[in-house]
Amino acid sequence: MKKRQLIFLTSILTTLSVASPAIADNDPLTQKQLLSHPEVKGALSAIDAYVHGVQIYENVPSISVGIVHDQDLLWQKSYGYSNLESKEPANGDTLYSICSISKLFTAIGIMQLRDAGKLTLRDAVDDHLDWFNIQKSHKSGGPGTIESLLTHSSGLPRESDFPYWGGPDFPFPTRAQIIDRLSSQETLYPAETFFQYSNLALTLAGEVIQERSGKEYQNYVNQEILEPIGLSDTRTYYPEDLFGKQMAIGYSGLHREGTRNPVDPFFTRGITAAAGFTSSVNDLAKFASWQFQLLAGGDEQVLRANTLREMHRVHWVDPDWTVTWGLGFNVRRSDDVTIVGHGGGCPGYITQLILVPQKNIAVIALTNAGDGPAGSIAENIMNEISDAIEKATTIPTENIPNFLMFEGNYESRPWGGEIAVRQWNDQLVVVDIPGDELNNSMTFLEYDGKNTFTRLTDSGERREPWVFELAENGKASRIFRHSDYMNRIE
Repeated sequence: MKKRQLIFLTSILTTLSVASPAIADNDPLTQKQLLSHPEVKGALSAIDAYVHGVQIYENVPSISVGIVHDQDLLWQKSYGYSNLESKEPANGDTLYSICSISKLFTAIGIMQLRDAGKLTLRDAVDDHLDWFNIQKSHKSGGPGTIESLLTHSSGLPRESDFPYWGGPDFPFPTRAQIIDRLSSQETLYPAETFFQYSNLALTLAGEVIQERSGKEYQNYVNQEILEPIGLSDTRTYYPEDLFGKQMAIGYSGLHREGTRNPVDPFFTRGITAAAGFTSSVNDLAKFASWQFQLLAGGDEQVLRANTLREMHRVHWVDPDWTVTWGLGFNVRRSDDVTIVGHGGGCPGYITQLILVPQKNIAVIALTNAGDGPAGSIAENIMNEISDAIEKATTIPTENIPNFLMFEGNYESRPWGGEIAVRQWNDQLVVVDIPGDELNNSMTFLEYDGKNTFTRLTDSGERREPWVFELAENGKASRIFRHSDYMNRIE
């Protein structure tokens, strides 16, 4: 995030100043207090403008995002339409294919069975699946293990040998077809030598669950994971009966003509354990909250807290140290924090779930476009909101001026793009739209009086003035800077 001078105004705009609720020293902030804190409000305003800009300028039919903090859904918002034809607005309950985020539930199932003594992570896959007869192209590498399935280090091919990612029919194989074709496939690497992301591996993990539990995979997940956590809107299948209603229609990536086509419902059949689930922002927020609750000493009915911690730790490091993986979870280090989660990409949908357990913060981003930037959206939101929440515990909140009359989106024709002006604490933040990284797209303005602000550099140095002109309704209608105008558009 860009550095800002936090100079608190005590004498200007006194008639418009607002004070946030008093907070006792050492008391943790409630969700309500966080949402009313100028740092968090400012970050959410910038995030809101940024995501809305992504949805508009990248022509994404809909984006649904959510932020979880300390076991609760702090903020969620949706943009655009889940059904472009009917103009059905997306919302927190809109369903999306979450594709490979499904793997997290499969990994939890494996760990449940491990804790119940029905398998160990060092077991060879063929100890549990007697039909596991893939040709081992590197016999000296030893057998693939259950753990190697969860860490994508088994040496298995990425896919079962069927072209199911290609439309328009998406011919996902049945369980019987996967088993029948396996004998004609070969491993790519010796087991536990290199990272190779593999839908086939997690498909086989689902088969191990079915074999060791004695229950059909989908029944097991529903009874042992989804229902106990309370994930009533997370399904192990694509709900065709809700297509175009609660279930967002998926759309293709942008074609060279700048258009998108709707994608028909698809059915993952034998690949369900790796890619078949659907869910919503609100339900994935419950999933993240359950993890934080468990780590904080909550009910261990579904999983032991130490088992979840084990899943969140690195269990695989590639020889070049560029890829690290946990048990089912992608696990990586960014600055001084560990980030865990998973992304998903299925026909017409790109999704992302990321968690920072040490800060009790999670971000969900769901899109219904084949090129939806869910990953970058989630990363940008996490970067800004985690910093803002941390600052909210130390930065005072008294006598913050009211700059709402300056907020809006502005443009300068014929040039492309626009800027979103929002209040952030005692300053204004200017978000360039479109922009790739939110923190690099933000500029801060410091108030000078008489509707005039000064742009600050990253190091806090003052530069040129920005003068806001107000209309009769009391809101800014345009901005004068560098001897030119930018006009308000919303």
